[in-house]
Amino acid sequence: MKNILLVLLIALALSLCNLSERFKKGSSSSSGPTGSGGSSRSVEPAKPTAEQTAALAGGSDVKWDKQGLSWTIPPGWTEETNESKTFVMRSPGGGNAASLIVSISPMDADFPADPQPWFQQAESRAKNGEVDEVKWLEIDGLKGVQFREANPEHPDGPRRLQWMAYRKYTGQLQLVNVMLASEGKDFERHKNAMYGILYSMKVAH
Repeated sequence: MKNILLVLLIALALSLCNLSERFKKGSSSSSGPTGSGGSSRSVEPAKPTAEQTAALAGGSDVKWDKQGLSWTIPPGWTEETNESKTFVMRSPGGGNAASLIVSISPMDADFPADPQPWFQQAESRAKNGEVDEVKWLEIDGLKGVQFREANPEHPDGPRRLQWMAYRKYTGQLQLVNVMLASEGKDFERHKNAMYGILYSMKVAH
């Protein structure tokens, strides 16, 4: 599982580099969830199902004080990383575990903080069969893009549920990137807990 975590973190870093360039090029032609340059889908509030809420029963609130973020985590999850820009937790289960991986990326003050290109990229991936869920999602007052990858070709390959948004925090423009992941063969088993964790997030902004 540690190897998978490393792969996910590397993939996350590479995707952020690629997306930054895409956003700079594409932001001028889009204007958000209902803008003329992109999808007209409305923003949905994060509402966990009864099953997703039940998956957190008996858990605890975990705070990432360095970035003013917190989640409700099911019993048995342990902290792996708590740094200024990266926070990682992992469920019990060894190689069959699920992970919460959160990354904060500081941006220049004049960076075009438009999430529309993420949505467009996720929709393109959905057309190619790489993604099976795309939506605008508001979590604790912060609007972002949620997408879920389709089952990987190999059962032990990673499958990710991801949400990305911009915020201003302590005077700094930031990209907040929240990823929940497991091996493809274990995703359904962890799915309710992963959605429950994501939808429980509290965001200082």
